[in-house]
Amino acid sequence: MRRPNRLPFLPLVVLLVGPALRPLPVAAAETAVVQEILDGNELYIDGKTAKVKETATAPQKLSTENSRGQIRFDSGAAGRLNRFSQLKLGQGCFLIDKGQILVSGKQSGCTRSARLSVRGTNYLVDVNETGEAEISVLEGSVEVEPLADGEPTGQPVTTVEAGQKLRLSAKGVVMALLGLSAGDYTSILSGPLFRGFRVPLPAYGSLEGYIRSKLPGVSLPAPIPTPSLPFGLPRFF
Repeated sequence: MRRPNRLPFLPLVVLLVGPALRPLPVAAAETAVVQEILDGNELYIDGKTAKVKETATAPQKLSTENSRGQIRFDSGAAGRLNRFSQLKLGQGCFLIDKGQILVSGKQSGCTRSARLSVRGTNYLVDVNETGEAEISVLEGSVEVEPLADGEPTGQPVTTVEAGQKLRLSAKGVVMALLGLSAGDYTSILSGPLFRGFRVPLPAYGSLEGYIRSKLPGVSLPAPIPTPSLPFGLPRFF
């Protein structure tokens, strides 16, 4: 009697082919939770008035008029939007079209002319009406990859270190890499992205340590205490 042929290599074929048939992972759509709104209620999600604790999901847009606000990203990082700013959520990268955002923590961002990759830092992005951008790194470092129409231009990535600011044209061309002076830090720390906020920045400790070490003459903003409730009343978080 003939014995049936065996195929000892079949499991190997399955192991080699199986993984190739799996779809590639897709980055999850970003979300952002509104943590705080200052100066009225002119913070919007897709043009509708937003409330504290409300969540925006990509590709929704957050915008401000004569108000400021703080949001929390999926990464745990926070973003503070200045007045008259506009931001669109994406997949692994928010896009700021205009205005200013202060980012604290591990959160990458984009402008029309650059992608900003971080591992945890405090940085400020300012985009003007013509699309020119200025990236100021207050602590940590940011890798800036120039883009044109959302695609890499082929120009080298520029690493912006703590205490530096990079200016980019609307087409992603590096215009200047400059140092931040003690006066620049004082202006930022006493400005609208720090003044009046009660919700703490997640990476503020790193920023505080850097300033105390490198810029001892710069005064840090005093935290605003949360109002205490009368004894016996419940607290809500």
